[in-house]
Amino acid sequence: MRLLIQRVNEASVTIENKIKGAIKQGLLIFIGIIKEDSKDDIEYLVNKTVNLRIFDDENGVMNKSVMEIGGEVLVVSQFTLHASTKKGNRPSYIRAAKPDISIPLYEEFCISLSKQLNKELQTGEFGADMKVKLINDGPVTIAIDSKNRE
Repeated sequence: MRLLIQRVNEASVTIENKIKGAIKQGLLIFIGIIKEDSKDDIEYLVNKTVNLRIFDDENGVMNKSVMEIGGEVLVVSQFTLHASTKKGNRPSYIRAAKPDISIPLYEEFCISLSKQLNKELQTGEFGADMKVKLINDGPVTIAIDSKNRE
């Protein structure tokens, strides 16, 4: 499982000209899932996400987590995070899990993250054509792969 986490001042996802999810200060999280992923990957990434200290403290040092600042979270599924560009110029998405595997894991990730944050989060819609708007704060963008823990 792979996350691309962006610290944002605001973010939204629109589907068919209707806003599906929107947040103010917090995290925009893109999530990509492969068939080898499991609940263990979810637990690891949820714990990393809620404790990731990428928000400024009173001294302007990135020392606070999204939980500590009471930030909001928007989660968007993105199978292209597992694109392979090794051969040719057309990315291959063969590693991305099919919907029968990825949808339950995506939903479980969102539920688990919401429980850890003790608040509702916003989401896109799995498999939809989504338009994402964001104002990246910093910019701060962090990639985390649950298969690369060392």
